[in-house]
Amino acid sequence: MASGVLTEKALSRPKIGIRIPDTLARIGKYVLYRSVALFVTVVIGVYLTVLIVNMGGYLDTIRIAQIREQVGAGVLGDPTLQTLPPSELRKHIDELVVLEVQRLRLDQPFFVRSVDYLVDALTLNLGRAEIMTSNSGSKQVRLILLERIPATLLLSASANLSLFFGAIFVALFLSRRYGSWLDRIVIAMAPSSTVPAWFYGIFLILIFASLLHILPFGGMVAAPPPESTFDYTLSLLKHMILPVSAIILHGIFVSIYQWRTFFLIYSSEDYVDMAKAKGLTARTIERRYILRPTLPPIVTSFAFTLIYLWQGAIILETVFAWPGVGRLLYQAISIFDVPVIVGNVVLIAYLLVTTVFLLDIIYALLDPRVKVGGERRA
Repeated sequence: MASGVLTEKALSRPKIGIRIPDTLARIGKYVLYRSVALFVTVVIGVYLTVLIVNMGGYLDTIRIAQIREQVGAGVLGDPTLQTLPPSELRKHIDELVVLEVQRLRLDQPFFVRSVDYLVDALTLNLGRAEIMTSNSGSKQVRLILLERIPATLLLSASANLSLFFGAIFVALFLSRRYGSWLDRIVIAMAPSSTVPAWFYGIFLILIFASLLHILPFGGMVAAPPPESTFDYTLSLLKHMILPVSAIILHGIFVSIYQWRTFFLIYSSEDYVDMAKAKGLTARTIERRYILRPTLPPIVTSFAFTLIYLWQGAIILETVFAWPGVGRLLYQAISIFDVPVIVGNVVLIAYLLVTTVFLLDIIYALLDPRVKVGGERRA
């Protein structure tokens, strides 16, 4: 009798595992949907970049004119061709121009070539630069970018990570001292972040490099570079002070103000008052009831900070002559080196899409209010 009751109860229990395949199917469908949507976004963004940097095909006219000028200069400077009559020289120049145009496929419609450019970019076949070269003399766009990325990562990581974590800790400190004189100073200085970082950089150069002569004007290390590792590191740190300070000055006050506002909003919730009434310590309240609800926006901000590490600051790196990706992009734009421009954009696009995709998954884990595959997480 007892065994019959147990069997009946066991049969009446809900089978938890039955819903697992459905949940996995919904998650898989959601991941597939987000992957397709983000891939379409990358395709559109990269193709628009191809159209813009090629000026919708008008850049071909500039290229053909440059080819004709270069071929003409080469032919006229060749002593073996000086004896040819002018008509023969023009004919020879035209033939060489046609061959070069065909080699570069400039005789084909731009729409056809733009699709080829798009496919090459999406498959990370970045090709060869038209004008720029790496320090080793290579024209491979991949090598050119790889040489500049470490410098950008070093500068951006030092500045943005210090800015991110410093702003959060200071904001949490100010949220406990609402209305203090330090809190008022931060609020008053928050609009100063509208001034770009390179503008602060110019003033820092004028003060510490031009007037006081205690820091270098720019560059990554002294010229010639120090031979010993210790001296090289000291020179590198010395050259990083001004650009890192410019980035921090640009964003520190507004970042502190934003995070302080987040913390104050959650500090005024009823459940925080209940936790105080229970006698929980201030550290425990901050960790459980203030920091935990703000974790999703903190993770989002941190993820996009990681993307900024790769981008580089175009004008700031140019002001400080910092050999990073930002300065590389500025140089490529100024000389219309399309493969380098597209390669830079593709790199950032893939990093951005990967970060957004991972953020969707992390959000679903951190915030139970987020829906995955159309169903609210329990």
